[in-house]
Amino acid sequence: MRKPLILCVDDDATILELLCDFIKALGYNTIEARDGLEGLKLARQYLPDVILLDVMMPGLSGFEVCEKLKKDPNTEDIPVVMVTALGEIEDRVKALEVGADDFLTKPVALPELKARLKSLLEVKAHRDHLKRHKEALEREVQKKTKELQKALEALKEAHRKIKELSLEVIFRLSRAAEYRDEHTGEHIQRMAHYSAIVARRLGLNEEVVESILYAAPLHDIGKIGIPDEVLLKPGPLDEREWEIMKKHTEIGAEILKGTNSGFVRLGEIVALYHHERWDGTGYPRGLKGSEIPLAARIVAVADVFDAVTSDRPYRKALSTEEAFKIIEEGIGSHFDPKVAEVFLEAREEILKIKETFKDSETPKLYQLIKSLREKPLKK
Repeated sequence: MRKPLILCVDDDATILELLCDFIKALGYNTIEARDGLEGLKLARQYLPDVILLDVMMPGLSGFEVCEKLKKDPNTEDIPVVMVTALGEIEDRVKALEVGADDFLTKPVALPELKARLKSLLEVKAHRDHLKRHKEALEREVQKKTKELQKALEALKEAHRKIKELSLEVIFRLSRAAEYRDEHTGEHIQRMAHYSAIVARRLGLNEEVVESILYAAPLHDIGKIGIPDEVLLKPGPLDEREWEIMKKHTEIGAEILKGTNSGFVRLGEIVALYHHERWDGTGYPRGLKGSEIPLAARIVAVADVFDAVTSDRPYRKALSTEEAFKIIEEGIGSHFDPKVAEVFLEAREEILKIKETFKDSETPKLYQLIKSLREKPLKK
């Protein structure tokens, strides 16, 4: 076990020798300094357990040395005993003000010095124990923090992959309904991203924007319940057929209802209300203005724009300029004015999405499915 180390600082060689001899006799190690500057240097170099510090010395006084030691993080916990012939109360107060832990009056009574050293060494040992414990706790906290950060990053990555997978599943399931219609898989990609752009520009928070991105592809999922003779009819629908077609909104909402998933609940709302019109002439409820849920108002604009700019078996696609014109003309009648205006302001972003998600081979697959439906089975 290491012996305690005591630093004695005094410009009087005789007193310094007596102090060190007595301290060694007590079983402690000592180092000596004959002025304040040397004492400060040795204290920082050896980090003793206790410092006995004379006050009146040439150069740096004991008060100055003590003040510097207590301001240094490496030496601030070392107990300092001011040893002085000064007996004025002001000197004792000053010693305490600069951070001294104790003081002794010259000539030093050796039994008192022994008791003071024993007490201060116990204090120092306790401080050192607390310091080591604190450092150990800090290391453990840092270790656990790093582990937590690592686990959090892994969780975020897993959550990101789950979200990507969820969106992929939504797009693919939505395409199952689209294959029964003339739409393409890229249609749902485009209109979903159009919807997200508008939602973000409207100032909705990212969680809501993401929910709309996930919910928008589900808007026409109810078409899976529309009979082929209505859904696939190449010409205009008669009144009875049109009433059947309009049911896809309620069928979609029915398919999606009863879930705890936020974006699926939003998908239910979008499926039911995306054909409502701002002026109240839409379906299935004939809602008007702000009675229509905002997500459905957003999807309505995105859906119409993409529909008119895509080829269909019964007509060619309109140009983007013509499509933007349709949106502009529908402000206040078909579309929420604010939503439509934001859509028009986002023209560059909209066109970038349209370019990113071009129509692929889906129409060929659609034609294959349609031909199989129309081809009679051999008996």
